[in-house]
Amino acid sequence: MRRPPRTPPRDISLKYRVNNRIRAREVQVIDENGTSLGVMDIRAALDVAYDKDLDLVEVAPTATPPVCRIMDFGKFIYQEKKKQREGHEGTHKHGSEVKEITIRPNISDHDLEVKMRKATEFLEQGHKVRFSMRFRGREIVHSEEYKELLFRVAETLDELSRIESQPVLNGRIMSMLLRPIRR
Repeated sequence: MRRPPRTPPRDISLKYRVNNRIRAREVQVIDENGTSLGVMDIRAALDVAYDKDLDLVEVAPTATPPVCRIMDFGKFIYQEKKKQREGHEGTHKHGSEVKEITIRPNISDHDLEVKMRKATEFLEQGHKVRFSMRFRGREIVHSEEYKELLFRVAETLDELSRIESQPVLNGRIMSMLLRPIRR
């Protein structure tokens, strides 16, 4: 015997029974305007839906009798998928994203200015900025001296940001997180 899948199907159209796939003999019918047509035999409900050139969709299969709605199923699926996509996108639109800028301990002044301009751009857009400094070889021995470089970066961006997390050494990477100031 085959077991039902544990996770709901990804395809939304598989969640609903439509037209001839509805198994109940009698169903509670709701028309396209949302008014109840009452309990009907499945054949009569299908005839009403076909007369209106629409589909009969089982929306509440666990109810007694099951509730079916007369609607354009293709349009309904399109709107559900659109809602699902908007739900995923919404998390990125409203929250602040963390942008990472990687620098080296012996970075030149000009390269640092370029990184600072990019960080300024991110902070003005409302994003948090993480500065990561990667150490190679024996550079890590002087990590305390290089921490000053990160504090200098934070001081330069003082008008736009505040330090959310102090410079911390994690393995061979020292990182500091800046958050934008809300104006």
